[in-house]
Amino acid sequence: MDNLTELAGLPVVDFPEETTEEGWRRELRQAVGSDDTPVDVGSVAWRLRVDSTSWSEPDERAGYLTRFLSEVGGERVSALTFGLWAGREMDEPVDLLVEHADAFPNLRSVFVGDIGYDECELSWILQTDLGPLLEAFPRLEELGVRGAASNIRGRELSLHVPSHGSLRSLTVQSGALPGSTTRGIASSGLPALERLELWLGVEEYGGDTSPDDLAPLLSGEGFPELRYLGVRNAEGLDEWIPVLAEAPILKRLEVLDLSLGILTDEGGRVLVERAAAFSGLRELDLHHHYLSEEMEERVRAVFAESGVEVDLSDRLEPDEEDPDEGPVYYTSASE
Repeated sequence: MDNLTELAGLPVVDFPEETTEEGWRRELRQAVGSDDTPVDVGSVAWRLRVDSTSWSEPDERAGYLTRFLSEVGGERVSALTFGLWAGREMDEPVDLLVEHADAFPNLRSVFVGDIGYDECELSWILQTDLGPLLEAFPRLEELGVRGAASNIRGRELSLHVPSHGSLRSLTVQSGALPGSTTRGIASSGLPALERLELWLGVEEYGGDTSPDDLAPLLSGEGFPELRYLGVRNAEGLDEWIPVLAEAPILKRLEVLDLSLGILTDEGGRVLVERAAAFSGLRELDLHHHYLSEEMEERVRAVFAESGVEVDLSDRLEPDEEDPDEGPVYYTSASE
């Protein structure tokens, strides 16, 4: 996974650790393809990150945000993304943003953990409680987070909010999504949520989310505006298919995204047998799968008949069989 190049439809621009105002304004003009001066600082999404280990003291890192507010200002900023912060721990930048919430009155999109694979493994990103961030920004419309659990220090992402009336999109990109995190999300009060994307990951790294953890959502009782559901990068995807076929929420979804995971012929057979349950969808995304050629064609044919657009690209073959466990499969984001 790479660093974001776009957030909320805006190009991402780094605010450098050390540069002149002329320098970052030049980067800003290049990002928007303009030679005009000045360029609206609200026309991009700003990435804040402290790569250098020389910024060893919290006060120094807090000063970096203070300089951003002094030079760029927060009033026009609508989108922020946080990358490396002198390490892979995301609690400090989140706390700083909450502390300075009043300086960002128009902030609508935030991404926490914009860290590329060449900087840190996905499951090594140490997340924090994002509930206070949502509470501090009641008008936030989009929240993204990368990383959810760590088998190194045991820290887990926490995300629960009793009520938030503006959030429309929530994305959690994870190599291992704990059930406790999923239960917190599913029990939140998010009446405006239209898009929920969860990367479940693998059990070995602490990804133990099961359909029971999403029960309030799958029952159709929560998130009344939800139209896109992503159960992505899932190791046990075959086990989700029959549950989703019975889920009342399916009747109002437009897009079901089951991509990037381990879908085998076992799950493919259920999709074929229960195709009628999925016939109300506009799109079914299954790309990155392990269906046999025969099963792939059966799935394609049955959904073509029902008028559902299905993405079956990126068909993979398992690795050579393990003497003890048989064929070896991988999710897209695995380590």
